Amino acid sequence: MKKSRFPILLALLLTAQATFAQSSAVIRTYVMQFKDIAIEEMKRTGVPASIKLAQGIHETMAGQSVLVRKSNNHFGIKCKETWTGQSVKHDDDAPQECFRKYDLAAESYRDHSEFLRTRKHYAALFELDPTDYRGWAYGLKKAGYATNPKYPQIIIKLIEDYNLQDYSLIALGQKTEGPDVLWAQQGTTVPQPQQAIVAVAKEAAPQPVAAPKPQYPSGVFRINDTKVIWVAAGTSYLSIAEEHHIPLARLFDFNDMPVQETATSDGLVYLQRKRKTGSAEAHKVAFGENLHSIAQAEGIRLESLLSLNHLESGMQPEIGELLFLKEKAPAMPRLITATAQVSVPQMAALASGPAAATVGVEETEGFSEHVVQPKETLYAIARRYSVNVQDLMKWNELQDGHLKSGQTLRIKK
Repeated sequence: MKKSRFPILLALLLTAQATFAQSSAVIRTYVMQFKDIAIEEMKRTGVPASIKLAQGIHETMAGQSVLVRKSNNHFGIKCKETWTGQSVKHDDDAPQECFRKYDLAAESYRDHSEFLRTRKHYAALFELDPTDYRGWAYGLKKAGYATNPKYPQIIIKLIEDYNLQDYSLIALGQKTEGPDVLWAQQGTTVPQPQQAIVAVAKEAAPQPVAAPKPQYPSGVFRINDTKVIWVAAGTSYLSIAEEHHIPLARLFDFNDMPVQETATSDGLVYLQRKRKTGSAEAHKVAFGENLHSIAQAEGIRLESLLSLNHLESGMQPEIGELLFLKEKAPAMPRLITATAQVSVPQMAALASGPAAATVGVEETEGFSEHVVQPKETLYAIARRYSVNVQDLMKWNELQDGHLKSGQTLRIKK
């Protein structure tokens, strides 16, 4: 459970994902809409404009999240303490939590500044150099702003990828907003928000994309009070077991995985048996996640995650569904079905990030062939190629969503 902290992330953020992937066009549109507010708030309160913009992008999916659309709440501030204003209900750590609602986005930006400025555990941040965005990012995490261990890296990456530090320098009078700030570097004009969304929907090509790589500490650290390490693809499981004095069979058992020689992808490897419950109340399913990856991210045993949520191995909950981590869920979450469709915001996510290597794809007349990778789901493959699950099942005469590693799927061009 988050400490008196308000942003909507589970952590991922983590996403996993971490971060909500959005196209550069959508993110830049968000920056151009709210940079002036961020600059003015930095002048007024000292909260760096770079930090505020990065948090806004991250918390709202660059202005596309359900919460921000219905509440103008850009920082996920919940109805706590003495709030007497408007509110909306939204699923976050628990179902239907109360979040503040604002008439204008500027009110959300100001409320966020006051939240940071008036709470003692954030006081040390205001002693930092206002251009020290790295110090602010790590300081926010240390002060309890976010439980996601990747939160500082997510914020820093957004600042560096989109030159958001420029806006802090503008607020300090150390830089002029001119041809070398943000947009001119791209040689483009500023699209309107709706135009950007439509453009993404039209241009989202069936290209495989790579999600941002999670960032974890080096060496042994803890998730849900359980020892864990982050390993790169190709790492020998035997070498991990020997280095940490763990029987190899137990290492596989700890991680709910079959016997295999090396890691097929970057990921978490637990050195102790995971716990039967999570540290948070719930986990919101994000793009690219499956039940095993969620169990790993939350440090909970896969069998416990299944039992708490009335699920069976091989099932895939829909994106946005809440999985209970401490208590029995009142009902099974909605599952990916043959009628699942890709929405415009989801297509925007598909259009972001560098193209990934096309693993096991061959072209035939009118179709491409995709070889299913370990733990890959039907819905993830449909999202990868910007098609819907119903068509994917029809093209391959599938009766359900169950896939086997090495299976070949036909994907219409």
